[in-house]
Amino acid sequence: MSCWMPGCPALSMCQGLAALPITCLERAKDLKTRLGILLHKPELGHRIGTSGKLQLGSRWRDSSREVLEWRESFDQLLKSKSGVTAFHTFLKTEFSEENLDFWLACEDFKKTRSKTKLASKANRIFEEFVQSEAPREVNIDHETREITRKNLSGATSGCFNEAQAKTRTLMEKDSYPRFLKSASYQDMTKQVTSRGVSKRSHT
Repeated sequence: MSCWMPGCPALSMCQGLAALPITCLERAKDLKTRLGILLHKPELGHRIGTSGKLQLGSRWRDSSREVLEWRESFDQLLKSKSGVTAFHTFLKTEFSEENLDFWLACEDFKKTRSKTKLASKANRIFEEFVQSEAPREVNIDHETREITRKNLSGATSGCFNEAQAKTRTLMEKDSYPRFLKSASYQDMTKQVTSRGVSKRSHT
């Protein structure tokens, strides 16, 4: 709402903006648009700090190298936090993100040192991902499911090893190749490649 009363903050703001050169206003609009695009591309290594400012720099360079390394092997993808995030986003489009979530849960499970927590975590993971009709049941064979069930009686850090290996193999042979061929990954590699070409042309 406009205000024409003397000393009105809204009036002062409008007068201040009106006094700015047109080029400044255009550059401000352009900057806002660019920031909006970047904020919606977390897979490219951008993040928002506690101050609310967009943080770029070395993380972008690291992520750009990683993007190209993801196609070298499935291991390279899983070693990269950005890669896991991008792969998880892709799996969501195929409604199969539970496979990666289970694999990640198993990785976290192996780091558990407390025997009490180990047992409770093992039961929680089994109930969520492994048991028949689990809410996020992973695609493993009956034999592997039963072996994992028996392992729960004396839960150790390796009680999910076989089920985790089967799930990993499934992702590597099935989902991973499709991820590399996906439009989202192809777009990311093009952006990285074009950025590299642009840098070389300016040196």
